[in-house]
Amino acid sequence: MGKRVAIIGAGVSGLAAIRCCLEEGLEPTCFERSTDVGGLWKFSDQAEDGRASIYQSVFTNSSKEMMCFPDYPYPDDYPNFMHHSKLQEYIKMFAQKKNLLRYIQFETLVSSIKKCPSFSVTGQWVVVTEKDGEQTSIVFDAVMICSGHHVYPNMPTDSFPGLDQFQGKYLHSRDYKGPEVFKGKRVLVIGMGNSASDIAVELSRQATQVIISTRSGSWVMSRVWDDGYPWDMVYVTRFATFLRNVLPSFVSDWLYVKKMNTWFKHENYGLMPLNGSLRKEPVFNDELPSRILCGTLSIKPSVKKFTETSAVFEDGTMFEAIDCIIFATGYGYAYPFLDDSIIKSRNNEVTLYKGIFPPQLEKSTMAVIGLVQSLGAAIPTADLQARWAAKVFTNTCTLPTTNNMMNDIDEKMGKKLKCMFCLFSFLRFGQSHTLQTDYITYMDELSSFIGAKPNIPWFFLTDPKLALEVYFGPCSPYQFRLMGPGKWDGARNAILTQWNRTVKPTKTRAVGKAQEPHHFCNLLKMLFLPVLFLAALLTLY
Repeated sequence: MGKRVAIIGAGVSGLAAIRCCLEEGLEPTCFERSTDVGGLWKFSDQAEDGRASIYQSVFTNSSKEMMCFPDYPYPDDYPNFMHHSKLQEYIKMFAQKKNLLRYIQFETLVSSIKKCPSFSVTGQWVVVTEKDGEQTSIVFDAVMICSGHHVYPNMPTDSFPGLDQFQGKYLHSRDYKGPEVFKGKRVLVIGMGNSASDIAVELSRQATQVIISTRSGSWVMSRVWDDGYPWDMVYVTRFATFLRNVLPSFVSDWLYVKKMNTWFKHENYGLMPLNGSLRKEPVFNDELPSRILCGTLSIKPSVKKFTETSAVFEDGTMFEAIDCIIFATGYGYAYPFLDDSIIKSRNNEVTLYKGIFPPQLEKSTMAVIGLVQSLGAAIPTADLQARWAAKVFTNTCTLPTTNNMMNDIDEKMGKKLKCMFCLFSFLRFGQSHTLQTDYITYMDELSSFIGAKPNIPWFFLTDPKLALEVYFGPCSPYQFRLMGPGKWDGARNAILTQWNRTVKPTKTRAVGKAQEPHHFCNLLKMLFLPVLFLAALLTLY
C-alpha cells in the first residue's frame, strides 16, 4: 500500500497533485470546500469565505498552448486567450479524463493540520476536516497544500489618512463582480495591476468617470504580438532567456523595448514606471490605452488623503464627489489551518526551498504547490512542482540538508535585495506573499531534479526539427514531458503542431496560409544594430 497524501484544494494545483501522486503509486485524498473543481476559475456571483474570487469578465493572460497540462492540450477550436468559463470547462474535462474526481471529497473544510507526536520519526500529519457539522481526524504520511494565494484580500486602509471619514462606499476587487451597479457613478480604483486595469476599463463604459491611482505606474502590455500571435508564444522561448542571461541588462532591456512594439509605454499617459525601467511587473490589457485616449479613464498618482467625498493626490490635484473606491491592492498570504511558523520559519518571511518545501522540517513530508508565480502559466508550473514533491515523498528524490536549503533561500533573498522586482529575475522572497521566478529557469531547474529536463544538445543530434522548435520556439508545457519519468508519447507531436492549434480558432475566413514566426531570423535582426554599435565603439577606442 502506498503512502497516504492529503491534498488541500481541488484547483489546478490540486488536480496536478492528485495526478502526480497516482503516477508515483501514492494514495491521494483531496479536500475541497466547494462543490466543484477549478479553484480560482470556479466563478461565483458572490465572494465566498475562504475561496478565491474572480469577476465575470476575466480572461486569461497566458495563451492556451502555454497554460495546458503538459499531456493534455486544449481542443483546437478553443480561443488562445480564454474566458474563465472556457478554462473551467477544460479543467473539468481534465479531471474527468484522468479519473481524478473519485479522489476528491467535496464540501469538506480542512480546519487543522498538525504534526503527529511521532513526526520526527514518521513524518506524519494529523489532518482535521469538517463536513456537515462533523469533524474527522485522519493521519496522513504527507501533505500537499494547493489552496492558492488569491483568497485573503489585502486592504491597506491604514495607509490612507481620512478613509474612515469617507462617506461613499469602498470595497476590495475580490468583491467586484461586474460594472452594472456602478452605472453613472464616479469611481476611484486604487492599484495598477491586472485586476485594477481590467476593472477600470470595464467600468469606463458604464461609470461617469473612472480614475486609476497608482504609486509607481506600470508597463502595459498587449496580449497580441508579432504577426498577431499570442505574446507568450513569441516571448517565452529558451533563446530569449539565454539572451537575457548573457547580455548586459541595459542591452537586453533596449532589445526588448524594440521588440515589444505592442507595449504601451508613453509617459504622457501616466502609465510608465516612474524610473522608466523595464524592471517592473507588466500589466496585460489590450484596451487601457484606447480608454485613456477616449477620455473615459485617466491615471493619477498615489492618494495622499481622503476627505468625506474626495481624494487628494500626491500632486495636489483632487478627484471630487467620489461614489465608490475599489481597492485592487492584491492579497495576503494565509493558511489558517496551519501553524504559520512552518511556512514562515524566519522573520515572518515565506521561507520555502524552491518555493515548495519548508526547509526546517525534520521530515520532508509537506509541499506547497502553486505559490510560485512567474511570467509563465500556473498549470505547467504546478504540474512540475507536484511531480517533484511526489518523488520526494516516495524517496525517489532527496532534498539537500537544512543548512544547504537555507543557504539557497538566502542566495535568492540576496538577489531580491539587489533587484526588488525584476521582470527577468529569479526567485524573490520577503514582503511579497508569493514567490516570483523566471519561468524557464525555474522549470528547467525543477525538471532536472526529476530527470525530465529536455536534453537540447541530444535533440539537435537526433531530432533537429524538434530541437529547433524547442530552443527557438515557445517553451510550451509539452517540453517537460518529452523525456524521463512521466514521459508522454504525444509530447513531440504536440510541440510540432502547437502553431496549428494556435491559428485554428482564428481561421474562420480563409485568406491564405498563416505563416509561423521565424524566431531565429527575427532575433538576429534585433541583434544586428547593437552588434554594429559595439563594433563602432571598438573601432573608436
